[in-house]
Amino acid sequence: MKCRLLSLLIGGFLLAALITAPSYAAMTMKFGHVAPPFHGQSKGAEAFANYVKTQTNGAIEIKTFPLGQLGGEVSLAEQVQSGTLEMATISTAVLQNFVPQLAIMDLPFVYPDRKTAYAVLDDSEVQKKIFDLLPAKGIVGVGWTENEFRDITNSKQEIRKPADLKGLKIRVMSSPIYIDTFKELGASPTDLPFPEIYSALQNGTIDAQENPLLTSILIKATEINKFVTLTQHMLTECIIIVNQDVWNKLTPDQKKIFYEAGVECIQVNRQVNIDLTKKLPRSDLSIEEYCKKNEVKVVELTGPERQAFKTAVVGVWDKYKGIIGKDLFDFFIGKVASHSQK
Repeated sequence: MKCRLLSLLIGGFLLAALITAPSYAAMTMKFGHVAPPFHGQSKGAEAFANYVKTQTNGAIEIKTFPLGQLGGEVSLAEQVQSGTLEMATISTAVLQNFVPQLAIMDLPFVYPDRKTAYAVLDDSEVQKKIFDLLPAKGIVGVGWTENEFRDITNSKQEIRKPADLKGLKIRVMSSPIYIDTFKELGASPTDLPFPEIYSALQNGTIDAQENPLLTSILIKATEINKFVTLTQHMLTECIIIVNQDVWNKLTPDQKKIFYEAGVECIQVNRQVNIDLTKKLPRSDLSIEEYCKKNEVKVVELTGPERQAFKTAVVGVWDKYKGIIGKDLFDFFIGKVASHSQK
């Protein structure tokens, strides 16, 4: 009788504990992206996954898949949208194909410097405005990753002014605003797939390409393109997206953890990218030392030279203001102006 009573008491305590314990939905999620394992994006995604696993006490395990193992960015975005993939991080240039207003993130020469760019991106009002555009497409934004500011490499000459781009055959990202920008600058842009850049440079199909200098070195573009101009014309920013149905299964506490993981992710991402400029992967050389050793001429634009490029793309700003919408356009440009003065 006493054993039975004891069993009932223990059972009652266990039931009470279960009722009062936080209710976490146990699940495993896949997180796809296209960055190589050593890159800041990849390390940021790993930090995101580790944070979620730790803070949910292992209830949610996120497995990251780098280097396009689950597909290219367009495919990854479509998979998240359809629900065949739980989450991914996709460049805003590609997401414009789903949400045209995201072109605001890729306006050429919109950021005067890195400090301003990061202040704008970390602004909670900016994040809300941008991420609020996504649920209508079946996805939810929870944070950023990035692949650095983009520069121009070419095999012809130093580029210091827009006129130097006239007629240059340049590979650009597969995004309307990228194509429009380089047409406006007088170049002849083509959106070849990323893996084809080196061979296209080698056989003369293209003279130039635009990527962060780190990326250009890693894909060996600088073996052929010996002229680099640090235009920093666009910041390749990516949004961490989650399928909306998956998101709706999370508890409020879990959703909060995902947003916190997004902050952890971008901080790690940015720091690793900085570290890679000081020491290239599988090398003891910094980017600067690599360029000197390999006779790569690096041009750093002066303030007036950079302003000349910004002035030259005013037509692109005018065109995309209509696509983006006046309210969002004015809001974002206002935020850039505000943060650049701090």
